[in-house]
Order: sequence, then C-alpha cells, then structure tokens
Amino acid sequence: MSEQQQQQQDSVPEQCPGVESNQAGKTNACQGCPNQSLCSTGTMKETIEKETKEIKESLKTIKHKLLILSGKGGVGKSTISSQLALSLSFLNENQQIGVLDIDLCGPSIPTMFNLEGHQLRQSNLGWTPVYYEDNLAIISIGFMLPNKDDAVIWRGPKKNGLIKQFLKDVYWGDYLDYLIIDTPPGTSDEHLTICNYLKHTNLDGAIIVTTPQDVSCNDVKREINFCRKVGIPILGLVENMNGFICPKCNHESIIFHPTSGGGKQLALDYQIEYLGSLSLDPIIMNACEKGMCILKEYPNSLVANQLQGIINNLLKQLVVKK
Repeated sequence: MSEQQQQQQDSVPEQCPGVESNQAGKTNACQGCPNQSLCSTGTMKETIEKETKEIKESLKTIKHKLLILSGKGGVGKSTISSQLALSLSFLNENQQIGVLDIDLCGPSIPTMFNLEGHQLRQSNLGWTPVYYEDNLAIISIGFMLPNKDDAVIWRGPKKNGLIKQFLKDVYWGDYLDYLIIDTPPGTSDEHLTICNYLKHTNLDGAIIVTTPQDVSCNDVKREINFCRKVGIPILGLVENMNGFICPKCNHESIIFHPTSGGGKQLALDYQIEYLGSLSLDPIIMNACEKGMCILKEYPNSLVANQLQGIINNLLKQLVVKK
C-alpha cells in the first residue's frame, strides 16, 4: 500500500460502516471521505484482505501473541514486557521468545535489554531481530535509528506502515512460543493498526498495566473499553508500583495510595482477571537499566516472588483461553 493510500485509509469518518460492509462507500457517512471511491469499488477491502492474509501467514508459526497495553504513560508497560520476556526465556531455555516494540516515538526496549547500539539486519528471509539470548529475539525501531537520541517525528500513516512491516517482514526463526508486543500509551493509530491485524491471527489477548492511583486507573478504564470495542480479549490486569520497598530495612510503604481501590478493584469492577502486583523496588530499576532478569539475578527478592506469581496466573489464563 502506498503512503497516499495509507493516509486515505486512516482518514475515515467516525460513523464509517466499515470496508467489509456491503454499504461501504455508499452511505451518507461516506460523503466527503477520501476513501469513498476505494470502498465503493471494493479496492480498499481487497487491499486490507491482502495485507491481512500476508500478516497471518507471517505469524502462523507463533503460538502465543500477547499485547501489553495501558491507557496511561509511565505505568511500566515496557518493564512488564521486558521482564515477562526475560523470565519466560530464563524459566525454559527450550522456549523461543520474541519481543516486538511498537512504541515508535519512545522505544525503551533496547535499553531494557541492554542492547543499545545494535542494528537490525535484512536477509532474503526478511528482517533479522537482535538477539539477547539464543531463545530471545527483539525488534524495535530503536535498532533502526542512526543515533539513539534521535526523535521519531512521524505522522500516523508512516507509523502504521512500519508496524505492518514489522508484522509481515520479520523472520523470527522457525517458530516462537511467545510474541510479546510492547505498545505506546493511549488508544491511537498504533493500537488501531496492531489490533485490526492481530485479531485475525489468533491473538491470545492483552495484558493491561496500571498503577494504583485514580489518575492511572481512570485512563486504564478507557483502554479496557477500547479492547472490548475492537474485539481484543483481555487476559488480565497487572498493578505496577503497588508499594515502595525500602532497600535498607525492606519495609513497604504505600507511595501511590489507591483512593478508589487501585488495580484490584478495577479488575473486579470490569470482571477481568487480576494477575498480580509489582512493588516499587530499586531492584526493578537496576534490572531494567542493565538488561537483567529479576528471576535470575534476584531470585529471593519480594519482586521476584511477585513476578513469578504474575507469570503463573498469566499461564493459567492462557490455558483457560485455549
């Protein structure tokens, strides 16, 4: 799809009947839409069906596909993504794990795996990920920037084009057991693109991340409603920064007071699984800045126990969903 076609596809009216509808390009809502002629002739539908088929073929050898989402920035999506991947890789070396970073304007994943300075390579099979371990592969726009401090100033169509390339042009190897997709905050272009394509590829679902305070939980409610509106299953919710663990005395203090009950109450209110919580511990910051697996390097810590509990609950949910 050309950039012009992509721009047209992204400029749809709010009451769009959808390209799969028999009324596509023919209703009053379609008047003035730049896509009208493409929809009415079926060209847009054919283009999207072709892209969806290519992406489905590319991802067919991936057993589990997990989205890490939150309506709020700074709650720890990349922390959860990276530590989940590192933990699954560490717990079973025979499992193949992939991480896809679609936070195009704020790619933290290369830093959290201590892989800054590495570059993606291309072969006749497609883009080759950067490998943290033999069984842990990473894709991020951070590996494509000439300078790690360069700003990515892209409009929606260009972002969507790169995400589609990541979905259909990356060679992950013969198979993956888990593909963990780290996303930016909100419910914007990147989310719509990834959800529209992944819901046709047996996506397992989304892990929602929040922190305890209301300002975070309120935004996360919108993310939950977004998932339900676009048909993305929710595997469960993780509450990050649940309490502060003092490195001197190991006493836990509540920094972000859960005025309305925090993540646990939010999960209860929306009838989704509460996967567990992570404390605000310097161990997590140290592990993320040095690309270390908490379960491996700090096995006797409280946060390692919390993380293991989250993983156990997640694996149970995957069995239930299956």
